[in-house]
Amino acid sequence: MDVQDVDFEELYQGATPMGRKMPWDLGAPQPAVVALADAGEFTGDVLDIGCGLGDNSAFLASRGLRVTGLDGAPSAIEQARTRAPGVTFAVADATKLEGYEDRFDTVLDSALYHCLSEDERRQYLAALTRAARPGATLHLFAFSPEIPDGFPAPYLITEANLRETVGKDWTIERLEPTRYTTSMTPEELRQSVRMILDQDPADLSRLETDTDGRVLVPVWQLKAVRR
Repeated sequence: MDVQDVDFEELYQGATPMGRKMPWDLGAPQPAVVALADAGEFTGDVLDIGCGLGDNSAFLASRGLRVTGLDGAPSAIEQARTRAPGVTFAVADATKLEGYEDRFDTVLDSALYHCLSEDERRQYLAALTRAARPGATLHLFAFSPEIPDGFPAPYLITEANLRETVGKDWTIERLEPTRYTTSMTPEELRQSVRMILDQDPADLSRLETDTDGRVLVPVWQLKAVRR
């Protein structure tokens, strides 16, 4: 899947074969994010970068945190404001983050990093470094190479890439494989692959599902502290 061919604004408008259901739109916070919050991993002013429709932002705000949700798709931000009117949302370029310098104590990247090209990732991390205060914590989830062929993933991220790119200005405290919850059952995922790629998907049977039948995909879970 070439991420350069993906128009996220069109996705959020529902103007694609995927319709209104997107793999990352659970209509609820990502369970891996809930687990981090339960462990007390979010403090102070929180940036939810690539917030999409704002469910993670709304959840974190419900825990008493000051949350800013930013996304590059205006339609996503418009819908996020409707879903969570008490949260601050704005349209922003994640590779620049102009006007947000030295603002945040915790940063959440819930599956944005793997949507960026190599050059964009470097610009993005530089922007995050400027936006985060010294000692701030970054929590990042990104698709790993363990994802099977046929899954519509933008980029698969290696451990070496994360250690090099994030490690430039952040001290990595944890980097480990985990599972990320999608909104789709295996059959819904197969149908989406057929519509998006106009081909039958490869065998996706080795992907796990949760108790609700939703596909779980392999990702890296990273925790790092800004130097």
